[in-house]
Amino acid sequence: MIFAIEDEHHCELGASFATEREALAELERLATLPWDAQPNQAPCTSWEDCGRRYVLVEYDDSGTRWRQIRYTEMLDISARGTHWLAPRTRA
Repeated sequence: MIFAIEDEHHCELGASFATEREALAELERLATLPWDAQPNQAPCTSWEDCGRRYVLVEYDDSGTRWRQIRYTEMLDISARGTHWLAPRTRA
């Protein structure tokens, strides 16, 4: 399995991790960074009014094509603040 962090608003792939624990630790780290600094600053020209919605995607990478197993909206970061959308631990 591979666990990827993606920005749902901008269709950007972030980092990929071998374990869910590592991916959740990275989301925790992103939550501590300012919304207007990299990597949280949105890439669009209206970034001051935008933000990031980080999702955690679990892929089965055992075949030649990755298959999506789970897709969870996890974290919103913008000028309005940082908001967790899902629990930081999963079963």
